[in-house]
Amino acid sequence: MSEVKETPEHGTEDEVDRIVAAWQEQRPDLDVTPMHVFSRITRLSRHLDLARRNAFLSHGLEPWEFDVLSSLRRSGSPYALTPGVLMSELLVSSGTMTNRIDRLETKGLVKRSPSPSDRRAVLVSLTPEGSRKVDAALKSLLEDEQAALASLTDDECEELGRLLKPLLLPFDN
Repeated sequence: MSEVKETPEHGTEDEVDRIVAAWQEQRPDLDVTPMHVFSRITRLSRHLDLARRNAFLSHGLEPWEFDVLSSLRRSGSPYALTPGVLMSELLVSSGTMTNRIDRLETKGLVKRSPSPSDRRAVLVSLTPEGSRKVDAALKSLLEDEQAALASLTDDECEELGRLLKPLLLPFDN
């Protein structure tokens, strides 16, 4: 782990500060200020992905399994969606979605059944075990995320979310 230094102008210096300073020295012709934001977001994302993976693995779930199960859980009672809706939500191909549903069905976490409103359609729904696992994994994830935000006040968390939103919106549309 890198040494953390105090600097009079910015408080604690982090690895991103050192990277940006090195680039400023090597490429003074470029404006490297966006790196202060995006390098921190990228590094934070990597740390959060690892924490997310560990939270899910502690409940016997892979991140992709949690994603499918949580889409079903968020849909509300009866916790069932078509494979097409799941594909759209999770941004995966038809073949990938079929494979994921097959694997979750084998583990007893989801079941397929005919749609009551369309004989051609299939619904994928949570089993009681799938519901139990996704709820427990979500609880662990939220505890980890709350711990990660512990150094910020509630107002700072709200402000950070507000500031990040316009950066993300163009990618969501």
